[in-house]
Amino acid sequence: MAHPNQYKSNLRDLQFLLFEQFKLGELLGTAPYANWGKDEVLAVLEEAYGWVQKYLGPYNRSGDDEGCRLEGGQVRVPAGFKEAWKALYEAGWRTLAVEEQHGGQAGPFTLAMMVEEFMCGSNTSFNMYPALTQGAADVILAFGTPEQQATYVPNMFNGKWAGTMCLTEPQAGSDVGSASTQAVRRPDGKYDLRGVKLFISGGDQDMTDNIVHMVLARTPDAPAGTKGLSLFIVPKVRPDGTPNDVTVGGLEHKMGIRASATAMLHFGDNGGCIGELVGTTEQKGMSQMFHLMNYARIGVGIQSLALASSAYLNALDYARERKQGSSIKQWKDATAPRVPIIEHPDIRRMLLDMKARVEGLRALAVKLTMHLDHVHAIERTGGDKAAAEYHTGQVDLLVPLVKAYGSDQAFQVCATAIQVYGGAGYLKDWPVEQYCRDSKIFSIYEGTNHIQAMDLVGRKLMQRGGANVQAFGKDVGAFVAANKEHPTLKDDIAQLAHAMEALTGTGGKFMQWFGGGRMDMVPSVANRFLEMMSETTVGWLLLEGAVIAEKAVASLPEGHPDRAFYDGKRFAAQYFARNVLPTVTTKAQMIAREDRAALDIPLDAFAPA
Repeated sequence: MAHPNQYKSNLRDLQFLLFEQFKLGELLGTAPYANWGKDEVLAVLEEAYGWVQKYLGPYNRSGDDEGCRLEGGQVRVPAGFKEAWKALYEAGWRTLAVEEQHGGQAGPFTLAMMVEEFMCGSNTSFNMYPALTQGAADVILAFGTPEQQATYVPNMFNGKWAGTMCLTEPQAGSDVGSASTQAVRRPDGKYDLRGVKLFISGGDQDMTDNIVHMVLARTPDAPAGTKGLSLFIVPKVRPDGTPNDVTVGGLEHKMGIRASATAMLHFGDNGGCIGELVGTTEQKGMSQMFHLMNYARIGVGIQSLALASSAYLNALDYARERKQGSSIKQWKDATAPRVPIIEHPDIRRMLLDMKARVEGLRALAVKLTMHLDHVHAIERTGGDKAAAEYHTGQVDLLVPLVKAYGSDQAFQVCATAIQVYGGAGYLKDWPVEQYCRDSKIFSIYEGTNHIQAMDLVGRKLMQRGGANVQAFGKDVGAFVAANKEHPTLKDDIAQLAHAMEALTGTGGKFMQWFGGGRMDMVPSVANRFLEMMSETTVGWLLLEGAVIAEKAVASLPEGHPDRAFYDGKRFAAQYFARNVLPTVTTKAQMIAREDRAALDIPLDAFAPA
């Protein structure tokens, strides 16, 4: 049974980021976005926001209550999902950034991701299915043969078929290189596959005619580890209409995203699972899959932002309406009138904390996607190669931040939202408890947050000989230099400068450990470093937004509706600068101490076995 929509977002904040802070308008109206202008972008945002509230939001709670079920080997999705799937593809929301030759609308990736925020936030479980389908289709489009592209991609982009990514195996978990699914070449050039994949999101459902599984497997002569993996297209139903030997071994019973079918899949139990190699070359599976994984990790960051934002906005509305206790200004007067809880200082602190984190995550996400749009524009128009390298390098740096910091913050924000509600927030009457449960998986799948941290410190910091991180530091430094005497924000910008100095010094510490045989220290503090870099970046972007807002508000007359919005940007930035940025320096000091307690404690000292 459908429930009233409870999803909320902040369209004004999206408009500010797109057109005032990150200047999307400068890319519109010319190739490759010649058919797009500001009016078209704003119309899409408004229409998509209304669409999700009508078609997805009402089935978020009911889908969580009902979940998926396995009947006779076939997964059944909750009520309303089939209709929502049909309406989704009729509306064309999944092809906003797809090229026109593939049936898309050739819009900016940034716009597609802002619409994705609405999709994820209104019904996280449902959106898993089309998001993974698009990711799988993108991989075939990027690496498949022309025949594979013609066979699979159109049906995946139009919603007739769905898709999945199949990496994890029961014995391997996050250690993808230990995958043992086998692929043996057949005389016709296709492959017989045999193995078991675990935790496969959208592994089966009854919304589409077919499901195209992207499966990592190992050929008999392949070397050990990730280098020996190849990627295969394994449809549930072969293109000739013959059922493939892909069966559902079971569904997981999960804490959250319960309406997303998380399945164990068996390939070739009866000796009849046939797949085809993506492209023409074996042992390219990890590089091909990482094309999907990179975008999937951005997608997790968008999921995180979406739930955190709706949790905050729901808590804000509740705090405005719920009356409890008297004002602190009348705390001695037992007869004083009860006031909305938003008047209580601790509630205001929690709300501003959530606002700063949510708006910071959104700015971080848009910063990343705008880099991608610049890369695409340069590649399509034959622009400056050095500029393309710069933007690509910043994407590489920001992906682990968006995924890991975003997902950690989402869970924290959702928990804070529950606290604002008090006991009511713990009840299913309100959406925040589901948001909290749904958001926990974000720090785990698509590479745990520790994997993201190790990717950052082990690979990303030294990419292009350190040029990417140097460019990042130069961007932050240029902002500080230009605004260090700002009449309102100079003290807060000084905090950003201190954070950047601490971050740079800690990066040097990692170089010492890498070169001095102290590698065991790196994993023990990698997560903390990712937090430091994320908080520095978010602080920078919030303060940049505040500078823009301060300039804009100065030109507005009293009573203008945008004055409150711009004031909110300043207060959020100042809160973050004064309450979060100082912890970057503290974390740097903690890392510098080289504490080895967690490394040196004997195993039996944790607790008796």
